[in-house]
Amino acid sequence: MSVDREAIVVLNAGSSSVKFCTFIRSGTLLERGVRGQVSGLGTRPQLSARRGEALIEDRVLQEGPLSHRDALDLLVRFLQRELDGARILGVGHRVVHGGLEFMAPTVVDAATLERLERYVPLAPLHQPHNLAAIRLLLERLPGVPEVACFDTAFHRTIPEVAQLFALPQRFAAAGVRRYGFHGLSYEYVASVLPSLDARAAAGRTVAFHLGNGSSMCAMHAGRSVATTMGFTAVEGLPMGTRSGSLDPGVLLFLFDEMGLGVREVERLLYHESGLLGMSGISSDMRELLASDAPAARLAIDVFTYRARRELGSLAAALGGLDAVVFTAGIGENQAEVRARICADSAWLGVELDPDANRRHGPRISSARSRVSAWVVPTDEETMIARHVLRVLG
Repeated sequence: MSVDREAIVVLNAGSSSVKFCTFIRSGTLLERGVRGQVSGLGTRPQLSARRGEALIEDRVLQEGPLSHRDALDLLVRFLQRELDGARILGVGHRVVHGGLEFMAPTVVDAATLERLERYVPLAPLHQPHNLAAIRLLLERLPGVPEVACFDTAFHRTIPEVAQLFALPQRFAAAGVRRYGFHGLSYEYVASVLPSLDARAAAGRTVAFHLGNGSSMCAMHAGRSVATTMGFTAVEGLPMGTRSGSLDPGVLLFLFDEMGLGVREVERLLYHESGLLGMSGISSDMRELLASDAPAARLAIDVFTYRARRELGSLAAALGGLDAVVFTAGIGENQAEVRARICADSAWLGVELDPDANRRHGPRISSARSRVSAWVVPTDEETMIARHVLRVLG
């Protein structure tokens, strides 16, 4: 056992799982340690963990649901054992919503938690669990700084004209505006781009964060200028189970003509729509790509159509396009989806290299393509750990 080592713990607490990752600090360098998750909290909770590629833990914790509090208690004990005496410098937390108030990673105390509670109505599916994890660790690890890292913060550079809805100003004053999400992922992509493509890093890039939750971000010189998600994480592209953008009149129709209540519409938009709703088969793009069912192909068609349509919109916001970057589960692993989006974007100057695309890059555009195309595996955990180091000095 060594007491000289120092560690950073990163937590991402969701509705049914708590993901974790540890980093051992060596000067300004961070070495990834144990990573994993406690999943299935509402059904059959399971702890899985890896060190590198080696599976070191994979077991069902109990038959039946487990509370977030109990899961975090168990996780604290597990991590303290795995850290083997290393001192925890701080814990970094992914927090979905920081509103207009929190524009950078912040050390959280009880007063800060109260301020962050204001944003629960803006992210009801994520924010409560993010804050509950911070609250519990303030109790369990007294004296260890808890640092909130916000998915909205990266997008605070978006011009006000791109943030505002065409509503009376009193609504904007009350916080009804576009915030944008997946900011930690885009921030990591922006940090990697200079080592891949200096022109893209300094120029106009559209990043595709395509996964169960999907969005796109227009970046100029590594700063967000527009994004597809807005007031909530349900706007923009169709996702695994989320609808993406809708005509607001559809909601009025659901309320008035179909008799749905507010909570029923919330469940429809967040849990029953997107790829799952359109296909009636699955929210998993891998299953849909493997299916011959017409509904599966239609769901993929709608997904890729919306992506290329948003690409045109974001390229217009940038005034041109130098590069596109694919990241997250679908973006990193589904060559067919990338190929379809790039083929439909040839008019913008994107020309794919099919062999490089099948190998998942990192560069997947041809040498003569006017717009370069890349695959960059996202790493929100590393981004959070870097923030913790910087905030704690």
